[in-house]
Amino acid sequence: MYNSRKFFIVIFTICIGLLIFGLYLEHVHGLEACPLCIFQRIAYTVIIFIALIGAIHNPRNLLQIIYKLLMVISAITGATIAGRQIWLQHLPPELVPECGPGLDYMFNVFPFGEALKMIFTGSGECAEVKWRFIGLSIAEWSLIMFIGIFIATILSIYTSRYKNAN
Repeated sequence: MYNSRKFFIVIFTICIGLLIFGLYLEHVHGLEACPLCIFQRIAYTVIIFIALIGAIHNPRNLLQIIYKLLMVISAITGATIAGRQIWLQHLPPELVPECGPGLDYMFNVFPFGEALKMIFTGSGECAEVKWRFIGLSIAEWSLIMFIGIFIATILSIYTSRYKNAN
């Protein structure tokens, strides 16, 4: 039997695990997160908060679909950011943009819109691959996870709608 609370708890747990692993790589192995990595973490954090609220609230019908659609939007956003980073990582070295200023500096010096444009354009540090697992970079694994969350959430919406129709 389908249970939306269990779904939200599973997504919450997966995303918490991903963030913990990212922080582990950063603080234990010294892999500094680039601006695009940080925005992927923000997308995971948004999914975590939506899943937590969904698990606590355990909504029915329309609210359940709204929560899940918000998770879908966050997963698409995260996948887009990860895709941009993967594209940068696969550019020939002569086409990789130069490393830009730090995230704090950009937000302190430039208007918000211009800083976001600079971040999403990407820079050299976003193109650098410092860690791989089974041949895939962190950004590639992140894209896989965002796509998995997207698919699981869409399937969950259809499963819950089918259950409610019967």
